[in-house]
Amino acid sequence: MSGTQRLGCVFMAIPSSVARLRHQFRLDPDHPSLDLKPLKGDGRVFRAKIDRSYRALLARAGVGADGVQQWLIVAVRHRKDVYHQLSVAINRVTGEIEFVDLGVVGQSVLQRAGLQLTPAPDDHDAPAEPTPAPVVTERPAAPAEPLLAGCTPENLRRLGVTDALIDVALTVTTDEELDQLIAGAPRLTAEVLTGLGSGMSVDEVEREITEPASTELEPGFENDMAAALTRTAVTTVDDDIRNVLAEGDFRAWKVYLHPTQRKIVERNYSGPARVSGGPGTGKTIVALHRVARLAAALPPGHGKPILLTTYTKNLTADLRSRLTSLMDPALLGRVDIKHIDQLAQSVLNENTAPGAQRSLINDDRALDVLREVLFEHDEQRWDAEFLFDEWEQIVLGQSLATRQDYFKARRAGMGRALNRPERAAIWKLLDQFTLRLNGMGRETWAQAAERAARYEMERARKIQTRAEHKADIGGGDLTHLDDNSSAVRYLRHRYRHIVVDEAQDLSPAHWKMLRAMVASGPDDLFIASDTHQRIYDRQVTLSTVGVHIRGRASKLTLSYRTTQEILDQAAKVVRGAAYDDLDDGTDTLDGYHSLLHGPAPEYVACADWTDEITQLAEALKQWSGRDLPLTAVRDGVAL
Repeated sequence: MSGTQRLGCVFMAIPSSVARLRHQFRLDPDHPSLDLKPLKGDGRVFRAKIDRSYRALLARAGVGADGVQQWLIVAVRHRKDVYHQLSVAINRVTGEIEFVDLGVVGQSVLQRAGLQLTPAPDDHDAPAEPTPAPVVTERPAAPAEPLLAGCTPENLRRLGVTDALIDVALTVTTDEELDQLIAGAPRLTAEVLTGLGSGMSVDEVEREITEPASTELEPGFENDMAAALTRTAVTTVDDDIRNVLAEGDFRAWKVYLHPTQRKIVERNYSGPARVSGGPGTGKTIVALHRVARLAAALPPGHGKPILLTTYTKNLTADLRSRLTSLMDPALLGRVDIKHIDQLAQSVLNENTAPGAQRSLINDDRALDVLREVLFEHDEQRWDAEFLFDEWEQIVLGQSLATRQDYFKARRAGMGRALNRPERAAIWKLLDQFTLRLNGMGRETWAQAAERAARYEMERARKIQTRAEHKADIGGGDLTHLDDNSSAVRYLRHRYRHIVVDEAQDLSPAHWKMLRAMVASGPDDLFIASDTHQRIYDRQVTLSTVGVHIRGRASKLTLSYRTTQEILDQAAKVVRGAAYDDLDDGTDTLDGYHSLLHGPAPEYVACADWTDEITQLAEALKQWSGRDLPLTAVRDGVAL
């Protein structure tokens, strides 16, 4: 590295060809091959030539404590997508450096805002782009009502929306235009506009999004890029990741928290929060560090006020192992680590007299019992699998106790509409099925979860009643009761905080049980999920089970688990498919990318499963005799 220049990268992963630019820039930023020039629109944004087609956009970030001039690569753009309207600013709320590119905004929105993108001067040696044919458009319709009609420029400014996008945001008229704007907006701006677009009020957005992200700033902060750099998540060579990979310390890798994930972990939430992301993006790592952060903030005491839960026994063992390497034993002792069915069973055992417990039956055996009921009733309109899903997801999932409840039940996502007579017939069949299981002294895991949820909701109701009674009589000290007192059961909820990993496979009954186990309030529920990895067809809308995450959702897009080449091929399998986001919306893998690079996947035709295993074993034998060309790349820097 040169003694006079330091070049870092921020906001996005950039192509490995940037490594050549980084090297040349460190040696001589004024080298003619870089053609370093400021843009006219914002003198702090410079463009530098990567190759004939692409340009790096850079910004000076002040002089570091060591006297070295610091630069940021804020984006890489095709030369025809470099405009004078590109700008760099310091956010008035977070104090972070933000890069704004109006090129990502829809053309119709720019026209309504009175903006026209002006291309920066191009290079003479670049091949000319073909001129597109003129587009004939119909006479424009009357202007539509702005989507954020209830907001003013001052509202958006107070909430932290970057200045360059305030006027643009107020001209957006459709959800599609807003999504396009959000996709290219700085972090806080994107969160604020997402909240406003989803129906949150200005006050709600300020309370739940802006205030948790705010930082106390000194006067004159807007001109101090060096200070802003210390508040901005910037990656350069990323020594931590390089050291973990170089030392082969897989245990350390499994709990390594990248700076881009740290804010999700450390943020204070006013209610339930969710982090989502594709496979390998670090959701579980974020959840584990969230547990450690919550445990460290606990007041002195005993018991286990934090629950960490997930769907299976094996995942629970892995979470426990990772937390052991992450937390002090004393704090780890204050975390209750149970998989969701174990948690439900503990509730049932607590509420069931000795000898009255029902034996659990697996779904395959329960399906056989349901088939017997259908055969006995000569029922051929519905197969057993359809009725079993209806029973689990609708009847048990919504705790429907009567036929009238079932008539009124919402069945979104079940794939088949049912009229009233059909619901009456299905209810009769499922009632016979349930009676058959009861007569056998058996119940499914879903039944157990639903019963546990009802017990916990009743407990929560009694806690609320007791609190209201205490208020009515003018207070009273009940906190002297110890955990062995019979009265303590209805004095407080089981947990202060609950963290859920791999949440996409939990049933509605599971969610109702968890919701009842923790009082509603700050940092009550933290959820890590990826519906692309759902094993069972359980599409739960969290708001219908009392878990409201609107305005408190984050998404991770960087995969640490596989190479970009493998990811490109795997993404083709689900491309175009629609997945829910646990909140009555849809989720995609847009922007999902990897930091690792390696050879392109090789496709091998196999006759059957045995042939596939044989050929895989042979490939592993060949690979074991040579080094694999795997390169870790962090924002364009080979590690």
